[in-house]
Amino acid sequence: MDLGVTDLSRLQFALTALYHFLFVPLTLGLSFMLVIMESIYVMTNRPVWRVATRFWGKIFGINFALGVATGLTMEFQFGTNWSYFSHYVGDIFGAPLAIEGLMAFFLEATMVGIMFFGWDRLSKLGHLIVTFLVALGTNLSALWILIANGWMQNPVGATFNPETMRMEVSDFGAVLFNPIAQAKFVHTVSAGYVIASALVLGVSAYYLLKGRFIPVARRSMTVAAAFGLASSLSVVVLGDESGYALTDNQKMKLAAIEAVWHTEPGPSGLTLVGYPDSVARETRYKVEIPWLLGLIATRSLDGTVAGMSELVLKAQERIASGIIAYDAVERLKTDPTNAEQRARFETHKRDLGYALLLKRHLDDPRLATPAQIEAAAWDTVPDVGLMFWTFRVMALIGFAMIALFGAAFVLCSLRLHLQSRWFLKLAVAAIPLPWIAAEMGWIVAELGRQPWAIEGVLPTFLAHSTLSRGALWTTIAGFTALYGGLAVIEVRLILAAIKHGPDAREPDQPAPGPIPAEPITA
Repeated sequence: MDLGVTDLSRLQFALTALYHFLFVPLTLGLSFMLVIMESIYVMTNRPVWRVATRFWGKIFGINFALGVATGLTMEFQFGTNWSYFSHYVGDIFGAPLAIEGLMAFFLEATMVGIMFFGWDRLSKLGHLIVTFLVALGTNLSALWILIANGWMQNPVGATFNPETMRMEVSDFGAVLFNPIAQAKFVHTVSAGYVIASALVLGVSAYYLLKGRFIPVARRSMTVAAAFGLASSLSVVVLGDESGYALTDNQKMKLAAIEAVWHTEPGPSGLTLVGYPDSVARETRYKVEIPWLLGLIATRSLDGTVAGMSELVLKAQERIASGIIAYDAVERLKTDPTNAEQRARFETHKRDLGYALLLKRHLDDPRLATPAQIEAAAWDTVPDVGLMFWTFRVMALIGFAMIALFGAAFVLCSLRLHLQSRWFLKLAVAAIPLPWIAAEMGWIVAELGRQPWAIEGVLPTFLAHSTLSRGALWTTIAGFTALYGGLAVIEVRLILAAIKHGPDAREPDQPAPGPIPAEPITA
């Protein structure tokens, strides 16, 4: 097995996923900010709100187009680069993606055209409904995609069929209402709202600093301050709920995030900073808040967070159980009617995926030595240092966003935001921060699941297609060049739209002519 192909396949998908995720959150947030602004226009009939809605709608449209283009690449990669993944779990994983394409994407893709070209063809209320449907479709797309992703993190409602050698749906309701998927959806969508609010706040602050488009800028800033404050608070609260969900479903990920090497008497303390030493398997120089991690993770004063060392011991037990299931499957291949082997498989089938971890060390898991089983168990520990620090960067930015939007809300409420140039400069500088936090969050979510493509079911090194390193390097270079070009185009288009600014002139009014060089005489 060429693990280099695994790493290159992961790198390619990571690059395309992280690039795609630059556009998705902004689309999610801007869509509902457009609904808010247009609702105010419909209620007040003040043209300035129509101008603001159309301006931010232009930014939304540019971003929406790039998000669609990059998302299509990711869809195809499941067939081209992760063909065994698609074969093994396609019956479950493909269903939410199909529903997303047939329902949510068709809704938003149809309505977005009507939204842009229907301003003078629909009533004000009719156009507002169309804008709401665009926002609804955009957020429903995120819902179905995160249901699929949540199933990868917590594969409920499915079972392995030894006759077809594939995972199959046993309870689609459990797939839909997966607690991990629900937590990921609300947390991810709230992060998108923060990103959009930061962009609107920062661009509005830029206009106010330059003394341009002040009527639109100060109203947009007010909307961004309120929407951003609510969203940033939601991100922290829902992030806490996501952490609580990890306690039951992804204990190893939680232990890696907090660099908990060994289970300690409860309640567990939260490590603010420290140096996770993966060689000595301890966290050095740590600054800890007593009890806090136990309260967050277990909602109790005596709860503990399982340490990685103890979780590795449990993984060894599951690997040993999985070897029995693997042996039963191999025997059922030659004798599908063997009731004894079927009973053995049914008893141990939930641990089959753990036996597959051994294929990284030898071809037949049944021949594994105790040392190989131990090594495979330690493979279930993700990169602790990376998890520890990316989570803290994300959390720090999250609290900084609360402070930023809290200050913006106070200043806008007191009508002091026009005079507070220090804050306007801060708002402009803060535009990239929520994007950084979102990318860090995606890294924590996806790398924290390693070595699994499907948690406890399918190791990542078994999920990819049969490709050469040369082919992967070629496509990585191609995607990097293509996406780099698209990034330049998007940034230039958005900067050009910001430089041009809102167009206060109604479309049915003639454009102003050139200023004559000399006075016109009769």
